[in-house]
Amino acid sequence: MTGNSRQRLAIIGKPWGDGVEKVLVTGATGFIGLHCVQQLLDKGYHVRGTVRSMARADEVKAAMKKAGADANRLELVEADLLDDAGWDEAVAGCDYVMHVASPFIVGVPKHEDELIRPAVEGTERVLQAAMRAGVKKAVVTSSCAAINATYDGKTSRTEEDWSDPAHPSTPAYYKSKTLAERRAWELVNDQAGDAKMQLAVINPAGVVGPMLSDDIGTSNVFLKQIISGEVPGCPKIHLGFVDVRDVATAHVLALESDTANGQRFIINERELWFKDVAQLMRDNGYGKAPTRLLPSFLVKLLGLFNPELRQLAGFIGKENYNPNDKARTLLGWQPRNAEQGLLDAAKQLVDMGAANI
Repeated sequence: MTGNSRQRLAIIGKPWGDGVEKVLVTGATGFIGLHCVQQLLDKGYHVRGTVRSMARADEVKAAMKKAGADANRLELVEADLLDDAGWDEAVAGCDYVMHVASPFIVGVPKHEDELIRPAVEGTERVLQAAMRAGVKKAVVTSSCAAINATYDGKTSRTEEDWSDPAHPSTPAYYKSKTLAERRAWELVNDQAGDAKMQLAVINPAGVVGPMLSDDIGTSNVFLKQIISGEVPGCPKIHLGFVDVRDVATAHVLALESDTANGQRFIINERELWFKDVAQLMRDNGYGKAPTRLLPSFLVKLLGLFNPELRQLAGFIGKENYNPNDKARTLLGWQPRNAEQGLLDAAKQLVDMGAANI
């Protein structure tokens, strides 16, 4: 390691070298990433997590302590999706990679490249470094956003479907996830030689559930707005939901299963209309959750001024289903009820002072 590389690495627990398999998790401070780190540690793996700044190392340690995980098998390394530096050191000695890191902002970015560049270029950096290091398999976190924007009139879409990033109505986030996942498959399929790295892709729906840090997750931001009374009414939007703990479990199952190689998996527990989520909250004591339906024309009008609504305006009134049969059959994935995940998240948002009810 060079001097610069040493500054990028933080050993939290014991040094590696005991023959235990090692996994790199990118985006270790994120909502999904922290749950992946915790479940891998609980299963006995050594874990190296990437962070954009070593100043957040204590945050990860605190999250693992909160989760009851053994941080003696955890390392952290500094790496940025838009910077070549640090990635070869990050993957060195790892058997597997979970590429979870990806940019997301609530609303609409000033320019779509704010999302697309780090998503695509970050995927390239991580997977190319992994292939150079001889990593056995990469599990990449994509999204149902890479599946659902097809504009073909379908109401049910499977892993065979792909969003159309060239369509003018495709939101920037959907483009970023689609282009990044496409790039991952290109890189893996273009490998030469016999020792090829395997790839499996996880495509979650809206991820909700308990947080291990102050990173509440994007879907939980919408939940916070609902229970805090920040949403004027219920747009006619149909969304899929899944508990973050089950998303992390799907990553681990895909890492450990040879049948996952070369496959993408929809990770979705159930679909709910926005009004159903609001009703669930009201039924459980969150009285500020909206009661009235917003006319579709009003949602589109409000979208001119509200970035969150603008991103969803193209999906108003459209039913959308993403069956999880493949994950259940090939991975043996058995998710919990996503409604409980919504309620667990709502309670935690209130307890941590993030939501005002």
